[in-house]
Amino acid sequence: MASSKHLHMAVIFKAASLNYGQGVGNILALKRLTTDGKNYSYISRQALRYDIVRMLNEIYVYPLTEVDKQGGVIQFVKSAKIDKFPEIDFFGYMKTKEKKKKKNEAENVESEAEDKTSKIRKAVVRLTDAISLEEYRNESDFGTNKGLADRKKLDNDIFQAEIHRSFYCYSVTFNLDDIGSDDNYKISLKNEEKKERVCNLLNVIKLLYRDIRGKRENLAPVFVIGGLYDVGNPFFYNRIKLSFLRDKVEIDANVINSVLKISTINENTVEKQTMLGTIEDVLSNVASLDVGKKFDIEGFFIELKKSVAGYYNGSSG
Repeated sequence: MASSKHLHMAVIFKAASLNYGQGVGNILALKRLTTDGKNYSYISRQALRYDIVRMLNEIYVYPLTEVDKQGGVIQFVKSAKIDKFPEIDFFGYMKTKEKKKKKNEAENVESEAEDKTSKIRKAVVRLTDAISLEEYRNESDFGTNKGLADRKKLDNDIFQAEIHRSFYCYSVTFNLDDIGSDDNYKISLKNEEKKERVCNLLNVIKLLYRDIRGKRENLAPVFVIGGLYDVGNPFFYNRIKLSFLRDKVEIDANVINSVLKISTINENTVEKQTMLGTIEDVLSNVASLDVGKKFDIEGFFIELKKSVAGYYNGSSG
């Protein structure tokens, strides 16, 4: 078996108003957080997961994992296994049963018996929230349904929705060896199927989009940096910063170049294991990043898929 390899990449895309939380009255509120004293909108990892799973189903006809309600909780059915459902191969599962009451005769009381049939498989593919790289400045859209109201000469319904158009960044990290392997059911897929699943996942990330509130937003990368690494650290998570100048946008090259200098195992470095892809002219200073392997977006994913294929072809299984 070849030494373990971990896939990590940080993705930047540009889109608008992608994830809403609980509103107040007729106001739709964006999901947002505060850091460094500023507000930023974000798309939850659950929302990203939803659209990735949806597109895996639409493009590759991967079946959606069956669910039911056990113990008052919606969860995957007991019979669902990773060999049939790539969704739970990538994102894990927790299957529990409702705890049963067990009478303690010595104390004449009832207690909850431990459920030894629960099965848990942690997520293999780890997604982060996609956090905006531009501050949210309390912009909102004011709307009515005048077009419909005029048909019956009714009063308008008025609403407001917070809006934010920004660059966003999220990261993906996982161990290639963990794909297609589940000790709970003694399942280990062939490397050819593991390779196909990972490459299909990468293709969905390259083409990702989201439908929300009557519009379709493009979540496909305009910049991506990563590769296969000998350790599982998400090196570029929380390391992507942008500067917005008068007529151009720059990435913080100093931060990225500092990360690239980090040594990993056996005198290896992050830089030796990293490549990047970008859409031309979106970020003006990509040339200042100390990455030897620079591609367009398509070239990045082609090279990454080659690395994935090479790893699985060189491993036993």
